[in-house]
Amino acid sequence: MERHVVAVVGPQSSGIAHVVSHVANQLRVPLLSFAATDPALASSQYPYFVRATHDDRFQMAAVADVVAHHGWREVTAVYVDNDYGRGGVVALGDALEALRARVSYRAAFPPGADRAALADLLVRANMMESRVFVVHASPDSGLDVFAAARSLDMMATGYVWIATDWLAAAIDAAGAGAAAAAGNIQGVLMLRQYTPDSDAKASLVSRFAAKQYINAYGLFAYDSVWMAARAIDQFLDDNASGGNVSFSADRNIRDANGSALGLSALRVFDQGEQLLRKVMLANFTGVTGSVRFQLDADGSGGATLINPAYEILNVGGTGVRRVAYWSNYTRLSVEAPRLLADGGPPPNSNNTTTQQQQQMYSVIWPGDTTAKPRGWVFPNNGKPLRIGVPYRTTYKQFVSKDRSSPDGVSGYCVDVFNAAVALLPYPVPASFVLFGDGVKNPSYNDLVQRVADGFFDAAVGDISIVTNRTRVVDFTQPYVESGLVIVSTVKAKNSNEWAFLKPFTPGMWAIIGAFFLFVGAVVWILEHRFNPEFRGSPRRQMVTIFWFSFSTMFFAHRENTVSTLGRFVLIIWLFVVLIINSSYTASLTSILTVQQLSTGIQGLDSLLSSNDPIGYQVGSFARSYMMDELGVPASRLRELAIDGYAGSLQRGPSNGGVAAIVDELPYVELFLSTNCQFRTVGQEFTKSGWGFAFQRDSPLAVDLSTAILTLSENGDLQRIHDKWLSPGTCASQSTDGVGADRLNLGSFWGLFLICGVACFVALLIYFARILCQFCKYHGHGTTDGAGPFPVPERSLRRPARLTSIRDLMSFVDMKEAEVKRAIRSRSDRRLDGSMGGRSYTSEGPSLSRPSSMSPV
Repeated sequence: MERHVVAVVGPQSSGIAHVVSHVANQLRVPLLSFAATDPALASSQYPYFVRATHDDRFQMAAVADVVAHHGWREVTAVYVDNDYGRGGVVALGDALEALRARVSYRAAFPPGADRAALADLLVRANMMESRVFVVHASPDSGLDVFAAARSLDMMATGYVWIATDWLAAAIDAAGAGAAAAAGNIQGVLMLRQYTPDSDAKASLVSRFAAKQYINAYGLFAYDSVWMAARAIDQFLDDNASGGNVSFSADRNIRDANGSALGLSALRVFDQGEQLLRKVMLANFTGVTGSVRFQLDADGSGGATLINPAYEILNVGGTGVRRVAYWSNYTRLSVEAPRLLADGGPPPNSNNTTTQQQQQMYSVIWPGDTTAKPRGWVFPNNGKPLRIGVPYRTTYKQFVSKDRSSPDGVSGYCVDVFNAAVALLPYPVPASFVLFGDGVKNPSYNDLVQRVADGFFDAAVGDISIVTNRTRVVDFTQPYVESGLVIVSTVKAKNSNEWAFLKPFTPGMWAIIGAFFLFVGAVVWILEHRFNPEFRGSPRRQMVTIFWFSFSTMFFAHRENTVSTLGRFVLIIWLFVVLIINSSYTASLTSILTVQQLSTGIQGLDSLLSSNDPIGYQVGSFARSYMMDELGVPASRLRELAIDGYAGSLQRGPSNGGVAAIVDELPYVELFLSTNCQFRTVGQEFTKSGWGFAFQRDSPLAVDLSTAILTLSENGDLQRIHDKWLSPGTCASQSTDGVGADRLNLGSFWGLFLICGVACFVALLIYFARILCQFCKYHGHGTTDGAGPFPVPERSLRRPARLTSIRDLMSFVDMKEAEVKRAIRSRSDRRLDGSMGGRSYTSEGPSLSRPSSMSPV
């Protein structure tokens, strides 16, 4: 740097790059590194650092995709404890977290660690749960890691080893000498930076092949030199000063007293910023493919090479084979990525490739097997899983202490857990630990929190899967359906002599009676002129109206309807009567045969609207649910043991008891099986289930969920249920046995409205027709009383309006046939009068003068 350097190519390690970058920044000299892959070097702290290779963020994303592709959730990171190793593991953790996996254990070793230190480190790592190891080291120490692992029998079946690109670089550089190390890395997956084949690459490799082998880093180093040369060439051509290169002293760079570093000899490159811009504008095709930079998407101001891509290689026998490619666009694929010159995605590509769409060829794993390793075991620390079990004091059929059982506990939940574990392809050592004091049921929220805190490895019991619990632990598939229901007291009501009136309210009875009379009167009006059965003396007609009205209730009316309007009204009314009869029969049957609620609570709405106390089981989540979700005040809630349910319900709210109890369905079913005087009311208003709780990201939760589904499909789950939770002496309980309210007008007003409108329309048409006939009839009036219905002479004392009304009433009372005959007869007389006495004979017409000219 004392010799007026304008650019630096190197160094080969991230640790040295951190140190040299500070000097390069101070002297404004671009630093082009082809091997420093620490992601931290991309920060704005190192503006003159130019990474001429791909950083570890991309290869760690590839490792994370391999892990997720095989369904593993945890990995152990084995790495060298320096900037390179720490930066890579941080990037690995970020990539795994995005795929819902994690680094469960970090095994760091110092640079230059010997074989014994590495063996001790691997022994500690082997005691952990994960069997997926990711090795991120330098070639000198990384190969020793695999040698130590083989000596500890950690390269056997069940293990997964993934090495970052350092291993491929070491094998490619060793060439024929790589066979010596192949025995320690059988079954290992490793990454290698992908460079597409080209004539330039083949020419360079052939020139080096005579002396030494070249790896991917060698190819990037070759392009780095060309990148610097091209930038300097462009800088000299474009410099307005004619290629002037100058250096100046910096007052901040000086030797301390007695220092022999010679810092005072260093000079600042005055045109360093211009040259850096030329470097970042690189755009050419090298031996690694298209060489071009693009700005980082995180907005940090850094830049990376385009087209990051890797090969996934599998070591087997004396060689390696490619099992997949990875790129930031295609992710895992068995086809080589298409690397475009602009760094953009290939045409018709999808940048949101799902994990199910990614592909890999089969892998030969350690132990020379193609079966995918499970990726985890139980921790090898000599301790079985600590499983917390609630110490229930009531309904011990679910789970309870049992001195005669080898596990110390027994019950429905324990049997389901043991049956599911028996289906797993591996043993699960476990010890059951009771949680609670044995005096009252424990708090299930506290039990779940103990699992989340690591005090218990899991919890087995009647544990409901609710939202606040799923935030801290992982649950298995529910093995029983559950939900909150309401239990209330019912009592049988004795029938009395007036029970037949109870189906309808008094108002409903009044409306029904009024409509019977109304419809009868309407039908009488419509039939009176047509039907002789609706005529006669006033007394007979009143009896007919009453008889016809109420006989329609039983469809027993003997009078026939002959008018069209009468039949129309009757059809509508008979439909209404049919509905009323059916409703009455159903309601009366319910009143005489079923039980009635004694508290008036019929469901969740009526429970919330009342102010009566509500009971809940000790330790249940029902309390928090009712307070937080339903807004029930704490003053209304009463904590009860299950054996106190019956007494509290029977006492009722007025005697220090409760109006209803809210509890989970399995408990309620067991309670009602022996307490026939209670019922569930309303519908189940939450949907959940019981499951086994495990610590977050526990792979055992996933495997047990699959086992529970198997138990459900083969019927074993139902058999375990019938063994422990057999039905009691009471019949099936449901809200069907609870009587309903009396029927009122609100349920039938639509029917009455239809019937009323039909009657009104029929009457309107009928009276309109009557008025038309009356006008025709009255318009032909007579003065001599001739005709079958003479019109009497109007009295001088009687008003004309009164006479017209009496005439109309008399006309309405006439039979339809008589009215038509009278109108027709008077029409004929009028026609005769208009002819002036003209008569017709067989010989021809003759005229004669009438004796009088009285109008017809």
